Amino acid sequence: MGAVLSNRMAARLSISQLSADQLDVAQLNVARPSESSLPDGTLIHWATPIVLALVVFMIYTVDRLLDSQKVGEPLTARHHFHQRHAPLLWRVVFGAAGLAFVLVWFLPSSVVKFGIVLGGVCAAYLVAVFRLPARHPALLLKEPLVALLYSAGVWGSVWVQRPATSGLEITEFLLFTGIAFQNLLLFAVMEMRELPGQDMFSLASVWGADRCDTVLRWLTFLIVATGIALCFLTDDRFAQRSSLMLVIMSLILYIIQRYPAYFLKNERYRWLGDGVFWLPALVL
Repeated sequence: MGAVLSNRMAARLSISQLSADQLDVAQLNVARPSESSLPDGTLIHWATPIVLALVVFMIYTVDRLLDSQKVGEPLTARHHFHQRHAPLLWRVVFGAAGLAFVLVWFLPSSVVKFGIVLGGVCAAYLVAVFRLPARHPALLLKEPLVALLYSAGVWGSVWVQRPATSGLEITEFLLFTGIAFQNLLLFAVMEMRELPGQDMFSLASVWGADRCDTVLRWLTFLIVATGIALCFLTDDRFAQRSSLMLVIMSLILYIIQRYPAYFLKNERYRWLGDGVFWLPALVL
């Protein structure tokens, strides 16, 4: 749901950036021959958010299922859940893959081509994670790479249905990618605090809690400063609202970082930390 709502925000932002001529081109690229426009005003194909939701679910679930099979790997509650229910979850994944395959035939060709490239990169990543040794240096790229791939799927699936992409959209995409990385690095730090006896190998464990804290602080500052600056650099009302929403998303993650003891209880940091990606619903 977080991916879908973020995708809708990206779609609405991009439509607000199009000129009248570009809007006509976007309508021709997305709408069926019998349609002159789409009812929701976002001008992306109706199957786009559904396929996006299915793919994000499959990638995250398969990642957990593969991680839970690694011998000697420290297992979190999520990994134990996937380990216990692996047969059922694999059937659900295959069912989601079948539904996504059917819906692909309805998507515009530009989205299909983009999905093949991005899907190939994600598949290569999952294979690498499963095959590489537990402490291979390449695994340290997990947080930034996953943040980039996730953001590319959310925003790229909109951009390939557009005749042009503005600098403001690219800037907000970079802010969103920064928030995704902030989320993942924060979660890695919180997992170290949650399971202090476990020998974890991640960017957070290599950098250490203090360095991660510094990185997260500066990342929050850059996102907030850039988001507020965008509000003064554009007259587009939706661009201003979406920029402020990105600022709020980053600040909420910073609050979790500031008060780890409170948010570690009952895994509150996970509920709220992943919940920030639902916040774009407030500006739609």
